[in-house]
Amino acid sequence: MTAIPHIQTSTVDIHSQGLAIPAYLAHPIESTGCPTVVVIQEVFGVNAHIREVTERIARQGYIAIAPHIYHRQAPGFAVGYSEADLVLGREYKNGTRADELLSDIQGAIDYVQQQFPGVASAVGCIGFCFGGHVAYLAATLPVIRATASFYGAGICQFTPGGGAPTLSHTADITGTIYAFFGMQDPLIATAEVDKIEATLRTHQVKHRIYRYSDATHGFFCDHRASYNAAASQDAWIHVTSLFQEQLSAPRDLG
Repeated sequence: MTAIPHIQTSTVDIHSQGLAIPAYLAHPIESTGCPTVVVIQEVFGVNAHIREVTERIARQGYIAIAPHIYHRQAPGFAVGYSEADLVLGREYKNGTRADELLSDIQGAIDYVQQQFPGVASAVGCIGFCFGGHVAYLAATLPVIRATASFYGAGICQFTPGGGAPTLSHTADITGTIYAFFGMQDPLIATAEVDKIEATLRTHQVKHRIYRYSDATHGFFCDHRASYNAAASQDAWIHVTSLFQEQLSAPRDLG
């Protein structure tokens, strides 16, 4: 376990469909009463950026946990942002299934609830890139009260592993979801963003859609050339507000 000011981090094993799945865990040193936030990786795995986001969330007073959702195919997968990394990450993305992903997320939640006495029952989720798509899917879990979905491509077109598109499950979302999109994103058409918003409205899901006119895919990640500082900083304000309002974090640890 590595100590970071005000928080602790470690890699732990969660359990999902009879498997031990590693997850990166970050939490306040005193975690009693803290809510849980599940962090869902980009196609690049639980890499430095995802670990940093997990730690950033923990410093705000949450128990943050990022399961390795590619573990069945590529244990320990964590790469950078080269074209070769992208091709490999997309290959593993195509090998995922919705039931396995939801099981991994539930396994992460179960781990926190079992290991941290007095943990708050409220649970949030945040995901980026493919993880933004998975976060939208995770929002259908009854325990998820607040979801932040960043530029999740394909929500209108497919669900991991096949079947009706993830968007068709919108009626099952019982919490609040915020979705963030760069309007220069070549992977997500404006019409798709409009369709997601219309579907959330139709099913009376509490939501907000944030559109950033000059941002593209991956704008939140400061490890990528597509990083947009202004959009990232604005989005983070909304994410922290969402979690504070819906999960009632006890304190900000700086």
